[in-house]
Amino acid sequence: MFYFYALSRIMLILSHCICLRTRFAVATGKLLGGFRKWYYNLCGFNKFGLMRDDTILEDSDVKEALRRLPESQYNDRMFRVKRALDLSMKQQILPKDQWTKYEEDIRYLTPYLEEVIRERNEREEWMKK
Repeated sequence: MFYFYALSRIMLILSHCICLRTRFAVATGKLLGGFRKWYYNLCGFNKFGLMRDDTILEDSDVKEALRRLPESQYNDRMFRVKRALDLSMKQQILPKDQWTKYEEDIRYLTPYLEEVIRERNEREEWMKK
């Protein structure tokens, strides 16, 4: 009888701990999401209408990834970059309703860039053999 009681108490305590852990994970996720949005707005590129992938420094891998972009995405990127340069020269920013929002910012270049880097690493490994 005592064994059953002790086991049921342990199960109750464990279920309570799991419930608290789940609540903590949800709260932590919301906190991190809020921090990400705050930091995204702090960076300032969104005030010029740029997306995160528009700000990647262009090296040989990025240039190859840009070459592989579909033409419409490439043209959209060039429009955003030219508009940002123009606004920067005028020392202005876009109206707040035209800023790029955190939720709308997609990583359009990242899949192409990852593929280029993977291919380069594979080519380097092949050359070593």
